[in-house]
Amino acid sequence: EMCLELKKRYDGYHFVENSIGMYNPFSLLNTFAKKKLSDYWFETGTPSYLVELLKRTDYNLYDMAHTQTNADVLNSIDIVSRNPIPVIYQSGYLTIKEYDSRFKTYTLGFPNLEVEEGFINYLLPYYTSIKETDSPFQIIHFVKEIESGDAEAFFIRLQSFFADTPYELIRNLEVHYQNVLFIVFKLVGFYVKTEYHTSRGRIDLVLQTDRYIYIMEFKLNGTAEEALQQIEDKQYALPFATDTRTLFRIGVNFNNETRNIDTWIIQTT
Repeated sequence: EMCLELKKRYDGYHFVENSIGMYNPFSLLNTFAKKKLSDYWFETGTPSYLVELLKRTDYNLYDMAHTQTNADVLNSIDIVSRNPIPVIYQSGYLTIKEYDSRFKTYTLGFPNLEVEEGFINYLLPYYTSIKETDSPFQIIHFVKEIESGDAEAFFIRLQSFFADTPYELIRNLEVHYQNVLFIVFKLVGFYVKTEYHTSRGRIDLVLQTDRYIYIMEFKLNGTAEEALQQIEDKQYALPFATDTRTLFRIGVNFNNETRNIDTWIIQTT
């Protein structure tokens, strides 16, 4: 069991295609020395430059964690480029997950749980008004609300994540909405089962606990009713038709004028 835990937390680095995964030696040796699992590598430094680069380029964080690229891009760092991926890859926060020999393209992703959890946790204060010292406790509250079936409290809390954000520094509100949601639900996903899908202009999400299933659809400058209708039209709930857990269908709308979530509708079955 401990070997599997060590593999999940510290293994997974691939510096060339079709290679055996490598452990982070610094984290692994510290774990053996201290007999304790921790984010040792992430504690050696903070990726503030990388986060500022992501924000400056209005980069979609979902794309960062599922990006496809080629060797020319990975091996190049251009200070005037609007593509932050080469810097993030060469800094060790992304690694090669798959290689397509036909097209010579790489699929990148987080190498392991230590990097993914540490990096996503670090992002939250940069994209929201939540203080760095408060962000872990906010995520705990989110998880407890989800596990207790209190969807209303969950969305009231989520509204606060968009409040008082310095929007004059944000050029693309749509990408900002998607990035905040990606960060929040990624962090929540470390404690509950999360399936997150996105495409331009739309985010749909499924959260699962032992007692509840949440199906959420987010709209921008539409209505919560339209979001809820899309859940029905696309039959998002169909895979859970025979599930005995309580099912929440939730439609949510963002409003560019208020720069926040303005309405949500919750249906329970």
